[in-house]
Amino acid sequence: MIASVTGTLTDLLGETAYLDPGHGLVYEVLLPAFAAHRLAVSVGQPVTLHTLHFMESNNQGATYLPRLAGFLSVDDRAFYELFVTCKGIGHKRALRAMVLPTHQLALAIADRDVKTLQTMPEVGKKTAETIAVTLRDKVERFITPGSGAAGTTDADTGDDSGGVAGDVAAARRDRGVVTTGRAARSGSGVDRRGVVAGRPADGGRSACRGGVPDQGRGVGQGF
Repeated sequence: MIASVTGTLTDLLGETAYLDPGHGLVYEVLLPAFAAHRLAVSVGQPVTLHTLHFMESNNQGATYLPRLAGFLSVDDRAFYELFVTCKGIGHKRALRAMVLPTHQLALAIADRDVKTLQTMPEVGKKTAETIAVTLRDKVERFITPGSGAAGTTDADTGDDSGGVAGDVAAARRDRGVVTTGRAARSGSGVDRRGVVAGRPADGGRSACRGGVPDQGRGVGQGF
């Protein structure tokens, strides 16, 4: 099994990359949609893709063709291997569906955000619900970029995980709670105002008069 390929990205046709390691062979590698977009600026440059072999069925299983899928990180590849375990999600369909970075898809799955999952090509409401139900308890480690094994992200792929962490936090703020980990889904998160699951973090002891907190007192009078 070929675990990774490093070489010059000689061409990029749609979501298919052509990688030349320099020993007389050129590898044809199928990419997730978001990775193809990111690699568009890297044609002619050396890149590393973490790869996975699979067999593509043709003519209703009469023939099989070997395919090589490539990913920007080990975590991306691991997420893909998990993704294809969902009913109705085959290898090539999964690659086409991955138009968002792995951490964003994982966050949508963990939060059962069916609307976001439906933005993926060829994914309707029923399939989105199946994905969320099947994988929601298995994607936690993919939510924070680079949270898997050390060194899973390659700098030469143009990864912008430094800004991605902010995207994750922003997505959680959009849902009304700033949390990390499972607390976000359980409703036990604490937001910036000290509100836990819709109530004051101090259990209601903060003073409030007419809906405005009383900064000078520690005893609640308006709750």
